[in-house]
Amino acid sequence: MLKRSKKLLPLTKFLFQELVPSLKFTFRWLFLSIVIGLAVGSASAFFLIALDWATRYREGHLWLIGFLPLGGFFIGWMYHQFGSSVVKGNNQLLEEFYNPMQVIPLRMAPLVLGGTVLTHFFGGSAGREGTAVQMGGALADQFTKWFKLSAQDRKIILTIGVAAGFSSVFGTPLAGAVFALEWLIIGRLRYESILPAFFAAYLADFACSGLWNVPHTHYSIPYVPDSDLINFLWVIPAGICFGLVGRLFAKSTHLWSAFFTKVIKYPPLRPLAGGLIIASSVYFMGTTKYIGLGIPTIVDAFSEDLPWYDFFVKLLKTSITLGAGFKGGEVTPLFYMGSTLGNALSVVIPLPLALLAGMGFVGVFSGATNTPLACTLMGMELFGAEPGVFIGLACVIAYLFSGHGGIYSSQVIGSPKYTQQGRKKGKKIG
Repeated sequence: MLKRSKKLLPLTKFLFQELVPSLKFTFRWLFLSIVIGLAVGSASAFFLIALDWATRYREGHLWLIGFLPLGGFFIGWMYHQFGSSVVKGNNQLLEEFYNPMQVIPLRMAPLVLGGTVLTHFFGGSAGREGTAVQMGGALADQFTKWFKLSAQDRKIILTIGVAAGFSSVFGTPLAGAVFALEWLIIGRLRYESILPAFFAAYLADFACSGLWNVPHTHYSIPYVPDSDLINFLWVIPAGICFGLVGRLFAKSTHLWSAFFTKVIKYPPLRPLAGGLIIASSVYFMGTTKYIGLGIPTIVDAFSEDLPWYDFFVKLLKTSITLGAGFKGGEVTPLFYMGSTLGNALSVVIPLPLALLAGMGFVGVFSGATNTPLACTLMGMELFGAEPGVFIGLACVIAYLFSGHGGIYSSQVIGSPKYTQQGRKKGKKIG
């Protein structure tokens, strides 16, 4: 009997110390991931439908762009009156992850949704990722209050919300899950959240595109060259350019934000002034090509020769729009900058135009957000596995050459990109 008891001890230890806790963790977070994923995916579906309507209506009634300054004032006033506790946006999600203080107010979701739709309705240059991520984070964080979750569990909840928001707005569940794990700390992945992040990302994408039938834009790279040394060497200068443009965009956005804050003390007047600049530029340039999401131009970048300066004009208009206080994301404009930059580089780099556009699409995004793994997966989800090696190399090089800055000023450094900088781990970046 004694020998038999000794043989059973390892099995008992395995059951009660490993298997049972793993099952409890799995089923607990599976339940929360299902609820949050479906809720956030449905919210993203509504947001995408509203955004599509706003874009179509504006393009059919271009006189609305003249009211962009008034729209900006209204957005600024809404946040000044009702949104002072959520005005930091994505950076607030990061700060609450690093140093949990209070549950993110639910008002973040409707405020950022309304502000983003108004920004696009009147002709601002912005994206949608920031809105989806903020909605996801705000909706998910309510479970912290309802279930009285611990500080550690709250970090997982916020990660779930970010994964669900990103995944559903772009239709990329793998990239959405890894983005949520990767963006929190530069050079680190939060593996304790990996299971619920993947569950939530998949379910949010299913809710948006499956349950609500909201489509996503499709891109293609029809021809991929041989994976030989010469072709890989050409990726290096392209990746450097992508990283530098990502860095330039981040610096420009922070610069404009600091400028408007310093010059204009009353917050609602900042987007009014920014709206005057953007609306005037549209009038004098005679085109709406550089406002809104810019998806038609992104699609064209994969098949047509475009003006070399497209990426820079979009960079300037988006940094002014967001720096002045309009709402929206940065990622789709980064796709625009990257794909048009890749298109321009096809003149001097002997790689296929569509491949360079695809590499730039995710490469500039990688440099600006410091998320090379998520961007590589996004490229493979959007363009297929065949160009994956080229895309991955471009994303990693762009990540390296973008420096330690980024569009998220509250990110902290987990692992420096190059140790000779002498940067300390955990240091906040600007």
